[in-house]
Amino acid sequence: MAKNKWWSIGLALALTGSLIAGCSKATDKTESKPSDSASAPASASASASAEQSQKPLDKVTFTYFNGVAGKKDRNTNETTIGKALEDQTGVNFKMEFLVGDLNTKIGTFIASNEYPDVLVPDAAIDKVIDAGGFIDLAPYIEKYPNLKRVYGPYLKQMTSSDGKIYILPFSTVVGDFVPDPNINQGAFWVQRRVLKEAGYPKIKTLDEYFKLVEDYVNKHKDENLTGFLTLTHDWRFFATSNPPMHLQGYPNDGNVIVDMNTHEAKTYAGTDATKQWLQKLNELNAKGLFDKASFVDNYDQYIAKLASHKVVGFFDYGWQINNAQLNLQDAAKKDPAQDDFVYFPLPVTFDGGKDQYLDPPGFVKNRGLGVTVSAKDPDRIMAFFDTLLKEDNQIMKSWGIKGETYEVDDKGRFYRTKEEITKIDEAFREQFGFKYFDWDWPMYNTNSTLADGNALAPALQPEVFQMNLTDKDKEILGKYGVQTYSEMFSPPDPRPWYPAWGIPKEQGSPQQIWETKKDEVTKKYFPKIVLASPDKFESEWQAYLKEFGKLDTAGYEKWYTEQIKGILDSLK
Repeated sequence: MAKNKWWSIGLALALTGSLIAGCSKATDKTESKPSDSASAPASASASASAEQSQKPLDKVTFTYFNGVAGKKDRNTNETTIGKALEDQTGVNFKMEFLVGDLNTKIGTFIASNEYPDVLVPDAAIDKVIDAGGFIDLAPYIEKYPNLKRVYGPYLKQMTSSDGKIYILPFSTVVGDFVPDPNINQGAFWVQRRVLKEAGYPKIKTLDEYFKLVEDYVNKHKDENLTGFLTLTHDWRFFATSNPPMHLQGYPNDGNVIVDMNTHEAKTYAGTDATKQWLQKLNELNAKGLFDKASFVDNYDQYIAKLASHKVVGFFDYGWQINNAQLNLQDAAKKDPAQDDFVYFPLPVTFDGGKDQYLDPPGFVKNRGLGVTVSAKDPDRIMAFFDTLLKEDNQIMKSWGIKGETYEVDDKGRFYRTKEEITKIDEAFREQFGFKYFDWDWPMYNTNSTLADGNALAPALQPEVFQMNLTDKDKEILGKYGVQTYSEMFSPPDPRPWYPAWGIPKEQGSPQQIWETKKDEVTKKYFPKIVLASPDKFESEWQAYLKEFGKLDTAGYEKWYTEQIKGILDSLK
């Protein structure tokens, strides 16, 4: 499957996150004003409401499980942001993050019917809903003013076929949609030193990209470099299966590409585009430029390799490689010579034509956070979420504390000083809580604006983006005649259904079964195809097509086309 953790949107991401994706409603302005002051808290222990201060609440700790790996288990009150929220609400969360296989972990919850209080099941969300693991959140959204303010415009999209709301998504845009100057979505990445040595060439085609990688590795044989690797671990396999879609000039709609004129949805897993992509990887492998361990490494091993200075290039989504990229950027800020190892994004396509890597405004329905049937006190949890959605707390979780992590000029514009930018490295983000609250909680989507017009996300605030750039950043951007990374890419075309992968599918439906079987087939055959000797490539490809041909792909495409046209019809 294709995930935009954001999404993402994910955008959980260098000082922000970005995510992610779906229906045209995401571009609507939320007209209602925040129910509290838009000013940032004066200190980390932001004052509670008058009502709470009159009647202090007993402290309580709830359990929270996130089905995405990459963060250390921690209590929210062990972070600056989490402690401030505990001071306001009396609520702490014991956070646990995925280790191992997602489906296995979620299956354990379902089999025992014992869940954490709050659950972010990521790609397994349909399994939890189907098992009856989540409570209906609709009454609480109506009850609490900030929940209603943020999610009110999206209630129809959030409501399941049974009339209930089981998850709070992370893609609700509040205010205006602000485009991201960074690349938190898909790209072909390459170490900056490679571009520098080659004279900063304009790389537009896949052939040009791989020649760039090959030439650099061949000139530096004594460095034991890896030319190219891919990510295949668990649900993240999409980082290997998605490129044919992007290489044809389409955005991340998941398993389908959608014709902009006819709005017909077609799969690409069995097309010449996928064959061409796999053949390129096969050729790289034959030349010793491909990391064979790509098909066995887990996510942590993958990230460690990206941070090792030894990997020249790869394809992936910016939100997914954020941990490695941030560490490389932190090192480069302290020692400019380390800038050589920071990765630079390139908008590569098969023919060098128009790319569509950047997400259009969208809304993702099938990712989010739910309160489970095991929750000890759902009302207390939802009250915490309502407090978290106060605008001053959204400012705190994104910008931090005025005078410590951001400033406000005489025009009311938020900005950060160089000193503040320097101190907000990965270790600071973790301790302060930026890393834990950047995504996976009820929130304004990263691309939102505050009531006063400031961007919610610091990295999307023009003043901060420019200030955050190092001299080396400005130098390489200048070589390509741009001021932001997104200017390297084509602007996204409007797609009201975007992302198609976010259109919900019922557990056990023909569409869900197709995706499960398709994933099984690709995970079985792609390694064989890529790692085969070149003379065996065609036979391995044909074996894959034979298995893929057993799937009801026509029915899957028909269903998707109907869904997309239904969305378009509803907007007329």
